[in-house]
Amino acid sequence: MRRKKNACGFHCIKVTDLSVKIDDQQILSSVNLHIHCGTFAAIIGRNGAGKSTLLKAILGEIPHTGTIEFKNTENGRMQDLSIGYVPQSINIDRTTPMDVYDLITSFNYHRPVFFRQKKLHNEIKKILSEFDAENLIDQKIGTLSGGELQRVLLSLAVINEPHLLLLDEPVSGIDKNGMDLFYEKMKLLVKEHDMAAIIISHDMDYVAKYADEVILLDKTVLASGTPKSVYESQPFGDMFGGSYDYGNLNLRSIPIGH
Repeated sequence: MRRKKNACGFHCIKVTDLSVKIDDQQILSSVNLHIHCGTFAAIIGRNGAGKSTLLKAILGEIPHTGTIEFKNTENGRMQDLSIGYVPQSINIDRTTPMDVYDLITSFNYHRPVFFRQKKLHNEIKKILSEFDAENLIDQKIGTLSGGELQRVLLSLAVINEPHLLLLDEPVSGIDKNGMDLFYEKMKLLVKEHDMAAIIISHDMDYVAKYADEVILLDKTVLASGTPKSVYESQPFGDMFGGSYDYGNLNLRSIPIGH
């Protein structure tokens, strides 16, 4: 069972002057971020703004300039900082015989998937219940819907209580009930388990309601701060074609094609 923790302020990620250039194309330029534990931060921006590239740079998947510092200080010592990641999409072989139990066991428990233990089965089921996915434990991966697969991947990403959780549009295509469930669960996990979470999202009202911090990105950081301060900023209005009625949340997505 998860151990409830209070946000301690020890864990953070600090990005300084991060830039990414691929061939002759400048994808990111002088990005600066500083996000502490217990913070649910959202990156918003138009398509092609470099949002996914930023997460991949943080993960060390693409070359970049500038610095990325992970800090996890406890008792005056630097500890290893663990990262969980949920990609925007994942290619699954629909014919694979692997089920959800097999997937989680092979990734996290390093045990033969054919050797099933009732105790472990119950433990994994409890982990999946964090995202109301416990009923999927024996379902074949290839038969999962997009929303079901994302719930499993979210459970997989937080199974070891990472200090930093990176989410690249993890609820794309999920209905309103699924959206409500996701954001409420994430808010709870961040606050109770001392995580810093960074989500890429186009769901502006959900971000306004749940995020602690918002980063408006278009190759560089145009505005950052509370949802209210960013949504009422000039760069936000310029990007999305007008002001945002912050006091009237309709839980809709602002078109990104502006």
